[in-house]
Amino acid sequence: MAYKITVNGRSTTVDVPADMPLLWVVRDVLNLKGTKYGCGVGQCGACTVHLGGRAVRSCLTPVSAATTAPITTIEGLSPDGTHPVQQAWLEIDVPQCGYCQAGQMMTASALLARNAKPSDADITAAMNGNICRCGTYTRIRQAVHRASALATNAQVKQPVQTASVGTGTNK
Repeated sequence: MAYKITVNGRSTTVDVPADMPLLWVVRDVLNLKGTKYGCGVGQCGACTVHLGGRAVRSCLTPVSAATTAPITTIEGLSPDGTHPVQQAWLEIDVPQCGYCQAGQMMTASALLARNAKPSDADITAAMNGNICRCGTYTRIRQAVHRASALATNAQVKQPVQTASVGTGTNK
């Protein structure tokens, strides 16, 4: 069956079975290889993507359930690697083998989108379902805090645009 989905801001139609996991649509049909297959049962988090801004396990989400909200994969987090989470991951040198990191970053970015200043407990709760076989949990927590600071600094540095009232000109 044909499903219209929006992935990383691009609308596309995929002709796949209704129960095909979004993971396989993203990886095999759309050829976006950043989202990883880990366990296939939603326990490891390697396949995490955003569906309408919410972190979901793409191995458990059928494509038929992903037609009404935009999908963001690690490739769509930012076009040039400048998302605060991506920057923080590099600064803190989080990855070892790297396999789980796309899912970790997608979960972390969803957390920061809803909680700009998470506590250690908030981070632990949000990241709980993401497994890192290399055990980089301490660096992951540090990177989430660093991403929070980077995002806050970026917002502070944004210039405020004002308009002159009644003159028809913008300053």
